Amino acid sequence: MARRLESYAAGSWYAAPDEGAPLLDAVTGEEVARLSSTGLDLAAMVRHGREVGGPALRALTFHERAGLLKALAKHLGSPEVKQELYDLSYSTGATLRDTQVDVDGGIGTVFSIASKGTRELPNDTIVLDGPPEQLGKGGSFLGQHLWTSRPGVVVQLNAFNFPVWGMLEKLAPTFLAGMPTIVKPAPQTAYVTELAVRRIIEAGILPEGTLQLLAGGPEGLLDQLDVHDVVAFTGSARTGDLLRQHPRVLHHGVRLQVEADSLNCSILGPDAGPGTPEHELFVKGLVTEMTVKAGQKCTAIRRAIVPREHLDSVVEAVTARLATTTVGDPRAEGVRMGALVSLAQRDAVRDAVRRLAGAGEIVFGDPERVEVVGADAERGAFVSPVLLRADGDAPEPHDVEAFGPVSTVMAYDDLDHAVALAARGRGSLAGSVVTHDPTVARHLVLGLAPWHGRLLVLDRDDAAESTGHGSPLPVLVHGGPGRAGGGEELGGTRAVLHLMQRTAVQGSPDALTAITGRWTTGSARSAGDVHPFRKSLAELRIGDTIVSGSRTVTLEDIEHFAEFTGDTFYAHTDQAAAEKNPLFGGIVAHGYLVVSLAAGLFVHPDPGPVLANFGVDQLRFLTPVKAGDTIAVTLTVKQITPRTSADYGEVRWDAVVTNADGAPVATYDVLTLVAKTWPSDGDD
Repeated sequence: MARRLESYAAGSWYAAPDEGAPLLDAVTGEEVARLSSTGLDLAAMVRHGREVGGPALRALTFHERAGLLKALAKHLGSPEVKQELYDLSYSTGATLRDTQVDVDGGIGTVFSIASKGTRELPNDTIVLDGPPEQLGKGGSFLGQHLWTSRPGVVVQLNAFNFPVWGMLEKLAPTFLAGMPTIVKPAPQTAYVTELAVRRIIEAGILPEGTLQLLAGGPEGLLDQLDVHDVVAFTGSARTGDLLRQHPRVLHHGVRLQVEADSLNCSILGPDAGPGTPEHELFVKGLVTEMTVKAGQKCTAIRRAIVPREHLDSVVEAVTARLATTTVGDPRAEGVRMGALVSLAQRDAVRDAVRRLAGAGEIVFGDPERVEVVGADAERGAFVSPVLLRADGDAPEPHDVEAFGPVSTVMAYDDLDHAVALAARGRGSLAGSVVTHDPTVARHLVLGLAPWHGRLLVLDRDDAAESTGHGSPLPVLVHGGPGRAGGGEELGGTRAVLHLMQRTAVQGSPDALTAITGRWTTGSARSAGDVHPFRKSLAELRIGDTIVSGSRTVTLEDIEHFAEFTGDTFYAHTDQAAAEKNPLFGGIVAHGYLVVSLAAGLFVHPDPGPVLANFGVDQLRFLTPVKAGDTIAVTLTVKQITPRTSADYGEVRWDAVVTNADGAPVATYDVLTLVAKTWPSDGDD
């Protein structure tokens, strides 16, 4: 009897007392493992996540969490661990190319989310959502939206087709959002997920309780969830509908994230006839989507929608390319497409093809038989790639999904007809438009966008760098409306914030500064004897302020700046023309001259903790500065962000340039890099 898979629950590995159900090699039919979670305490798993994993994770800043994710990705990407996953994945029917999409794609996703966390999120445990909102006339009552971590767990209910990527693409944003994860893999490929989790736990990188594994049935797990918990489901639209009806979702506030199968389409533009690069790209992309992972991808092209005049050429080119596809044991040399994940999946695909064939004709392949290299075609879950040609007005191509190497080609008469055919899929994860005509691209994208989560516009210009129709990217939203589930996984920091709680906080400027850790206009300032630029990161405090001396802007300053920079815009050089401008009424200083002079008023000239100025944000010129006007600057420490991997951090300063009347003439944020420590002035 094969090894029983174990669950990792409440800090230890758990083996069920019974023999469990057999999991079979998709290629040979031999037993790979046994699966059971009989006797597992699901309530204890949820408690462990909430009470052990959650507090440990929320005590870390986003940057610290990102650092752990990066370390995790490096560990999984080591040659030894990757090779183990590669070798085991052959039993799922996946070729090496398929496995690289799963394993390397998952590792790359973790790296990407970790990088986003460091670059785009603060070194803090909360995220501010936009600037403060002034709620009173005097500025003493403000509102601020902010994101905080939810004190619950995320339960992953994953599909069988990507046992590594499917887990990691959910784990990375969940971990960064401060929520522990319980992974429940699909049974067919759970042995690959278990190996990946085992190697993660052995590495000891993640805090205890932040990752648990349920290797077995999920019955009763959702009953343990409550208002702060999240269910992240990937699978069939039918199962997604059942989850939506669960009492915990309906009555207890459990959030449900659904990413379901969809009838994705690719549309060929009327300009992309035979002989054009776009025609070739369309054909190549369709065949790739049919054969990678044996078509077992939620983003695969199920409907190829082409101009009626190009229908025959597309069918001919696709069938010719499919004829060169070798099916068989993915370990065998030359095999380009492996097996489906199980015999049950093969039966389901065959049944779906029979239903689709009722609305058209099979122009390539036989779902009942296929020539196989290096394996027994009946013991393994092999099926031929199948291309159908159908009338787009028939319902079946838009309702029936064969989750395998199957696609249907249909014709459209004009662009509006193409959009209408695509919309009959009732919402998709991904679509593509293959055209070199920008007018066609705009028409189709605007028509398709309400029905799709992601759209690829492919042509000869971007083909070399394109990741293809069906590749989810960690920086882009992965999800779709309608039948596709309505969820949004991935998408960089969007995926992280999607799992957090947004709250509107109202209070005084001082209260908001204390809560957010970011200085708020109207809050107290601290103007001490030491110039803030002489303070290291360890010495600086939110609210530290310098009020500069004044500087009179002369006509000679304005003329010199115009000549020196070449900016001779009439408002700075032509008195008569400037007087006619209702905004100026005469010669005014360049905005960038004002900012430059302001820097001269607050910068400390000596070497010190401030290492560099790396930019300004939100620069606005509010009141014109004329020759003879006097300006001054108030500079306040607004935000301090230490960098965990460097001996310096970032300081954001609130800068307000005022005139002699005290009216703001310019406002902006100054961004500097400041050393974490620095010798005292006497040691300089």
